[in-house]
Amino acid sequence: MPRIHLLPHPDLCPEGRDLEVKRGASLCESLLTHGVAIEHACEMVSACATCHVYVREGGASLAEPDDEEGDQLDHAWGLEAQSRLACCVRLKDTDITVEFPRHTRNHAREH
Repeated sequence: MPRIHLLPHPDLCPEGRDLEVKRGASLCESLLTHGVAIEHACEMVSACATCHVYVREGGASLAEPDDEEGDQLDHAWGLEAQSRLACCVRLKDTDITVEFPRHTRNHAREH
């Protein structure tokens, strides 16, 4: 089973975390299942960029972003080469390291 190593983020996981997930699982759904309150304004249908993350390690093991993900990533705050949408990432056998951007595109987050 692959592991997701989360780098510390002041709001989402101040201490960082390690999660064990099933192969083929959605990154976004896995985070939510483990209590990491990542934003997902479009309910995980690749129609926004609020679940934007950086895959710092293990990204080469993931499928390349499709056109739909690429189009939405163009709207993400702080876009980098390692940027992905968590709703589009499906875990394979390789562990990944994820960093959350400091800011998000969603300006109307409810607490």
